[in-house]
Amino acid sequence: MSNATCKYPHVFAPIQVRGAYYKNRLCQSTPGAGGTGDANGHLTQRTLDYFRPQARGGAAVVTVGNCSIDTTECYDEPEQVNLANDSIIRSLSTFAEMCAKYGTIGQLEINHNGALQGNIAGTTAGTRGWGPSAIITEAELVRAKQDNREPVPCHEMSKEKIAETVKKYADAAGRCAKAGMKTVQFHGAHGNLLAQFLSPYFNKRTDEYGGSVENRSRFACEVLDAVRAAIGDDVVIEYRMSSEEHEEGFAHFPEILEFVGYIKDKIDILFVSGGLHDTQGKPERMRPMVPPYSYPQMMNVERAGIIKQKYPNLLINVVGGIKNPAQAEEIIASGKADFVSFMRALIADPEMPAKYAEGREWEHTPCLRCQCMKIDKQGRFVGPCAVNPMASFSGEYPELKVPKAPRAKKVAVVGGGPSGIQAVKTLLERGHDVTLYEKNAEIGGQVIKAAQPFFKQDIREYLSYLRAFAAHSAATILTGVEATPDIIKAENYDALIVAIGAKPLALRIPGIERAQWAPDVSEDDLPDGAQVVIIGAGPVGLEWAVELGKAGKKVTVLEMAATHGLGMDMSGLGGGDKILGWLDEYGVTVNYNAKLTQIGADTATYTVDGTEFTIPADYVLLAAGMSTQIDAARKFLTAAPNTNVFFVGDCREVGEIREATRSAFEICREV
Repeated sequence: MSNATCKYPHVFAPIQVRGAYYKNRLCQSTPGAGGTGDANGHLTQRTLDYFRPQARGGAAVVTVGNCSIDTTECYDEPEQVNLANDSIIRSLSTFAEMCAKYGTIGQLEINHNGALQGNIAGTTAGTRGWGPSAIITEAELVRAKQDNREPVPCHEMSKEKIAETVKKYADAAGRCAKAGMKTVQFHGAHGNLLAQFLSPYFNKRTDEYGGSVENRSRFACEVLDAVRAAIGDDVVIEYRMSSEEHEEGFAHFPEILEFVGYIKDKIDILFVSGGLHDTQGKPERMRPMVPPYSYPQMMNVERAGIIKQKYPNLLINVVGGIKNPAQAEEIIASGKADFVSFMRALIADPEMPAKYAEGREWEHTPCLRCQCMKIDKQGRFVGPCAVNPMASFSGEYPELKVPKAPRAKKVAVVGGGPSGIQAVKTLLERGHDVTLYEKNAEIGGQVIKAAQPFFKQDIREYLSYLRAFAAHSAATILTGVEATPDIIKAENYDALIVAIGAKPLALRIPGIERAQWAPDVSEDDLPDGAQVVIIGAGPVGLEWAVELGKAGKKVTVLEMAATHGLGMDMSGLGGGDKILGWLDEYGVTVNYNAKLTQIGADTATYTVDGTEFTIPADYVLLAAGMSTQIDAARKFLTAAPNTNVFFVGDCREVGEIREATRSAFEICREV
C-alpha cells in the first residue's frame, strides 16, 4: 500500500522532535523490566532478543521499562537495569544501535520506586524505601503481617536526600545521552517516586515540597531542570504520568491537570497513563494501569484529549487498552493525542505496525487484554501471551517465523478453533501443504460462544481474526465438513493435527436431561423474568450470569467451591472485579458450597453443609467445566502414520486460549 493510499495518514506521519526522528506515531509502552538486566544491571542479549521483534515490526519507539537510577535504594524487579554508573553506557549503546538499524528509537524508562521499595516479593521485601513522607504503605502492612513483625514507615527524604536524588535522575539521563539515545522517558506514573511527591496519599510534607499542587510539583520540576542541563537541547524528554489514580486519597485529574501546567515547558512529550502499581497491598490498583478485558478500551484517551486541549503545544502520547492502529488513527485525527502507545498489543503482534502500513490488517493478531504472564495449576510457566506463542521464543526465532521444514508435507488439521488455526499458521510457515477440516459452518470453535457476553469485545475481535486468517491463508479450509478417520485416511496425509476441542463436563444427577450448556443459550432464547439457575461460578458461569442478569432474567448461581473461579490473581491484572460488581448490579445471587442434587420440572435442589434447598428453575444452565475429547482424538491414530498424529489444544488437556495456541505451536514448529 503506497503512502498515497494509506488508510492511516495520521498514524504514519513522521515527526521530528528535537534531535529525534519518529518515523510514525506508534510506540511500544514498557513491559516489566524483570530479566532485562544481568547481575550488574547491564542490558543483555535477552534485551535485544525481546525488543528486536517490536523494532523490526515497525514501532517508532521501543522502551525498556523500569530502569533504576540506583538499585541500591530503588530495586523492585529481579535483574533490573541499573543506571547508577558509567559501566551501563556500552550496553545502552548496543541497544540503541539495534533499534536504529530498523529506524526505531530505543529509549529507557528511568525510575525510582520510592516508598514502594521492596514492593515485589522475592526482591527486597522488607526494605525501607525512600518517600516524600514517612508513611506506612499497605504493602508494608501485608509484609509485616507475613513476617510477624511490626510495620515500619519508609524513610522521609530530607532536602539533602532530595538534592542527591535529583542528581541521580540527571546522571542517569546523561548516561543515556552518552550512549547515543535520542530520547529519555521518566516514570512519573503509577505511584513511583515522582508521582509520590504529587500524591496527597504519600506526601504529607509541610515545607516547600508539600501542601499545594505547585509545591508538590516542585520535585518533578527540579528533576526535569537538572535533566535538561545534563542532556542538552537535542535529546527529547518524555514524562509518563497517571492522569487519574482511581482511588480516594490519591491524586485525581483536576490537580494532575494543574501539575501538567508546571512541567509542560520542561518536557517535550507527556505520556498519559492511569492507575497505580501495588502488587502486595492492593493489587487491584493495577487494573486501570493495565486494563483487563472487562474494562473499557482506550480508557485514558478522553483525559488525554482534555490535557491536549488545555495545553495544545504539548505533544501527548496516550496508552491504556488501545488495540490497533485504526484506533490510533481515530485518536490522533481527533486531536486527542499525537502519539499512541501499546504494550500488550505489541506482544500479541510485534508486526502490527507493518501489517497496517502494508494493508495486511487481516493478518493482525489482536490482544485479548488478558494476563501477559501465567503460571498454571501445576506451577508451570505457560507463556507471556495467549495469542502469540512465538513471544516465548523471541531469541530462538528473531525473524518472528519458524524455519522451513526440510521436506514439505501434506498435513491435515481437524478443528477450526484457536489451536487449529495456530496449527495452520505454523504449518504454513514451515512450508507444508495444509488442509483444515471444521465440522461447523464457521471457524472459531468455543471462541464463538465465548464472544457472546456484551463485555467480550476483545474475544469478538479475536474471533474475527481467526476467520479472516482462515479466509486469506494459503491453506485449504473445509467448513461444514466433519472429518472422520476414514475421510482423513483416504487422503494419504503425511501428518495429522487433531484439534477437536473439549466438551461440557457431564453431571450425573437426576433430571440432568433438562439442563443445557450455558454458552448454547443466549438472552433472546429466554423470556423476560425467567428464573435461571447456573451451575458453576467459574468464568463461564459468571459471565453468562452477568449477560442474562443484565437482560432482565432472575439468575442464581450454584458453586460447589467456597469461592468463585475468576481472574483475581495477585498480579492485579485479572478482570474479575468488574464481573463481581456486575453480579451485584444485575441482581444475580451466588451460593457457594452449594452442591446440585436434583433438577425437577421447574426447580433445582441443592445442599449447603447438609441442608437442602429447592429453588424455582425455569432453566438450568451448566457451566461446571469442560472435559477433554482424548478418546475421540485417539480414533484418528490410524488415519495417518501413527508417529505423525498429534493432539493439541483442549482435546488433549483442557485450558484457555493460551494453552491451546501454545500446544499447537510447540508441536507444529517441529512437523
